[in-house]
Amino acid sequence: MLDILKSIILGIVEGITEWLPISSTGHMILVDEFLHLGTSEAFKSMFMVVIQLGAIMAVVVLYFHKLNPFSPRKTAKQRRNTWNLWTKIIVSCLPAAVIGLLFDDFLDKYLYNYIVVALMLIIYGILFIYIENRNAHVRPQITKLTEMPYSTAFFIGLFQVLALIPGTSRSGATIIGGLLLGASRYVAAEFTFYLAIPVMFGASALKIFKFGFHYTALEVGILLVGCIVAFFVSVFAIKFLMAYIKKHDFKAFGYYRIVLGVMVLLYFIVWG
Repeated sequence: MLDILKSIILGIVEGITEWLPISSTGHMILVDEFLHLGTSEAFKSMFMVVIQLGAIMAVVVLYFHKLNPFSPRKTAKQRRNTWNLWTKIIVSCLPAAVIGLLFDDFLDKYLYNYIVVALMLIIYGILFIYIENRNAHVRPQITKLTEMPYSTAFFIGLFQVLALIPGTSRSGATIIGGLLLGASRYVAAEFTFYLAIPVMFGASALKIFKFGFHYTALEVGILLVGCIVAFFVSVFAIKFLMAYIKKHDFKAFGYYRIVLGVMVLLYFIVWG
């Protein structure tokens, strides 16, 4: 039961941090320092990725109509726009898919540690503040997803590659990329939600394949509970973020990242 409780806590952390630009992987690694699952290291490594399936299902449910090119309620033009959106998503996901497959083992072995997480939290926190200050009086060029060129989608995908480094934040990297490339905050955030669908399904499939299909009853329970909790928490986190950025910028998240990164460094330096 204790491991199930830890899975609930990790699901809450995943659901909140997956969509806010503050690094879900970074937070999961840090929480794991204090809440150690009583499982094998191989299962825990798989769990930390596959729990994201719960979070991604929240996007699928919330945006199902918008992402469904077969919806009978859409006009022919709307269906074409939906197919174009999916093409842009695929184009944007290609760089991370290629690099992730090639360097998955290297990333797991050398970069999943508190120093990397803390530094990335701080660096990207500073970037958020800098970019928002720079864009304070700049009108975004892309205010609708239909206005986004394929070239912009591809370059946002290159920014997504940076998120393979833990502590960066997949949503944070792609949002920063979108802002730098002229997208509005709303478009940058919405597009990063959609990018998560193939990326997370692919990453989860890779981890499950590497782990295998032999689970104990406890492991099945831990995984299911974590995914279910992540799903429900994600629904609220996504709605919160999209409402928040209609009136606010991302600087608050930048300050949070910097403070957390510094606290993490100090904690492990003093007590690690």
